[in-house]
Amino acid sequence: MSDDPKPEVPAPATDPWKGLRGVMAGTLVLEAITVLLALPVVSAVGGGLRWWSVLYLVGLAVVMFLGAGLQRRPWAVPFNLGLQVLLLAGGFIHLSILVIGAVYAAVWLFILFLRADVKKRMEAGLLPSQRMSGA
Repeated sequence: MSDDPKPEVPAPATDPWKGLRGVMAGTLVLEAITVLLALPVVSAVGGGLRWWSVLYLVGLAVVMFLGAGLQRRPWAVPFNLGLQVLLLAGGFIHLSILVIGAVYAAVWLFILFLRADVKKRMEAGLLPSQRMSGA
């Protein structure tokens, strides 16, 4: 049996989470724009807009825009996933909102997969900025 400690994994030279935070912020901005673009659709084919549906959708889009700037916070991922639940709940307004929610839920699941992959690679020292020269 060997009591040799596991070799120290070098820290990445660049912050791998910075790019992922940018992807999450960009996704929230695109999602907010998509929600706002759904307003005319709901108005035309959804039987018209009511004050509460406009308030819900515009409020959700504003929170998404604001949330895009909060991606450095440790609670950003649960916050983003909570927004997805609220968007899916917007299906009570019109089916198109539910479809938008389902599409973006799939996008966020992929982002979570990427996040887990980056974390696994970083712990194993396999990120390009962690590779030791000459090894």
